[in-house]
Amino acid sequence: MKTIGILGGMSPESTASYYLEINRAMNLALGGNASAKLLISSVDFEEIVQCQKAGDWQKAGEILAEQAKLLEQAGADGILLATNTMHKVARPIIDNISVPFLHILDAVADSIKAKGLNKVALLGTAFTMSDNFYRDGLIERGITPVVPDEETQKEIHRIIFEELCIGKILPQSKTFYLKTIEKLTALGAEGVILGCTEIGLLINQADSTLPFFDTALLHSEMAVDFVLEK
Repeated sequence: MKTIGILGGMSPESTASYYLEINRAMNLALGGNASAKLLISSVDFEEIVQCQKAGDWQKAGEILAEQAKLLEQAGADGILLATNTMHKVARPIIDNISVPFLHILDAVADSIKAKGLNKVALLGTAFTMSDNFYRDGLIERGITPVVPDEETQKEIHRIIFEELCIGKILPQSKTFYLKTIEKLTALGAEGVILGCTEIGLLINQADSTLPFFDTALLHSEMAVDFVLEK
């Protein structure tokens, strides 16, 4: 069985979801008491957050690239970055390892196209919604993202960092997210990318008639497919 190296801690809540989803999928596939062979490097999220706030993406990339290399040296056959936002620094990570990097956008785009959709709402951190790295990545893969206005983005971002990242789930925040989805639906969105791996803690498919694309779940499934492929 292949071993997956997980770059985690961004946030711990997200990484815990990945750990559970990957192991549940492995057990479903193999039965018995089967679980995944995982190596996890859980970084100090505060250090990463400070890099984000300072716009020091180079330093953030160096931190994660170093941890990815350590995971490879420890025996990881593939590397998974358990966060959407930090895929902004995917390139230095990829350049520092010789094993496959499982890119979250590949998992998301493949799932959207499998449903025959091409225009979807994108919810995530302000970096994910406003920076080109994520939106352009979707466009390159044939997906057109629809994002909220700037003020809505700020509140979505605040809820992620001040609530979801520390395990705080509030009903008023759920209502805000669902109302945002309604507005984006009116703009032509055919589905919704939960483009921050913590958002699935707040809303799920039962909350909307639009198809949800939970990036943490899809990325976890991608990891299991990688582990099990011959």
